[in-house]
Amino acid sequence: MNSFGVVFKVSLFGESHGNSIGAVIDGCPPGIPIGPDDFMNDLSKRQSGSKGTTKRRETDKPEILSGVCNGVSTGSPIALVTRNSDKISSDYEDFKSVPRPGHADYVAGIKYSGFADLRGSGHFSGRITWGLVAAGVIAKLILKPAEINAKLISAGGSTEIDKALEKAMSEGDTIGGIVECRIINPRKALGEPFFYSVESAISHIVFSIPAIKGIEFGSGFSAASMKGSVHNDPFIDNNGRTSTNNSGGINGGISNGNEIYFRAAVKPTSSTGVTQHTYDFSRDQMTELGVKGRHDTCIALRMPVIIEAAAAIALADLLLIDRGINGSRKFQL
Repeated sequence: MNSFGVVFKVSLFGESHGNSIGAVIDGCPPGIPIGPDDFMNDLSKRQSGSKGTTKRRETDKPEILSGVCNGVSTGSPIALVTRNSDKISSDYEDFKSVPRPGHADYVAGIKYSGFADLRGSGHFSGRITWGLVAAGVIAKLILKPAEINAKLISAGGSTEIDKALEKAMSEGDTIGGIVECRIINPRKALGEPFFYSVESAISHIVFSIPAIKGIEFGSGFSAASMKGSVHNDPFIDNNGRTSTNNSGGINGGISNGNEIYFRAAVKPTSSTGVTQHTYDFSRDQMTELGVKGRHDTCIALRMPVIIEAAAAIALADLLLIDRGINGSRKFQL
């Protein structure tokens, strides 16, 4: 399944080395001003080019195929595409016989009976997150005046990100990182417990992003060692503002109006320059694998805007679900 959402529904399509990749966004309300240039700020943050990122260069320029007329959304599905141009597919010819450790090569070969397009990791590539970021731009417009900001707070287990990156590059290896995301001025009362709470909706879509291995909200796992009297967030005014925010802005799976924040763990890029001892399925024996191609030393460097988009899509869907249930009531006590 390549779709997420109940009302605000996002479907992703394409492969890393195919002709194009993109997204279809269904359920976007009509009348929202949208143009191609509106996408480029976020899409440029996802691009490579900085130290520690892949040398693959794509323009990422979006084409709006449907759902927008005279510069505003029409209410019909919005289809967005961008073309792939910078491809070196020969780097991936050997991976059907020798699946890359940490990648989807092996499981994709089984699930799709050997027909999956593995060039550039195909539909499993981080390249596919272009569509997620593009859809996130629209979701952010729906959520205004809320603001969503994410940043990389550590890499390779260190808050000294540049030093960790330099060390990994000198060793020809890769590192992961932790991304923190904060939603400022969120709507109150979003979330549909039990199975579509704020945490479950955000977690669902964040875990769809390649390389995500964990997520925690508010005080997260440290809550397990806290006392209830410390972990609780006392209210301090009639707007529902709290003196602490260990809950991460969520109670009972429902947003309480305080800042929503969470952290996501990003694994090291699986394509490492270090030779790995692994299995050759065509020869039925162990072999040494040196992964060729252009890869990120730290994919977490490009992850913040993707996580922002994922959170925005989940919250936009929850907002539109709530409107469908409760109408356009004000979100206040």
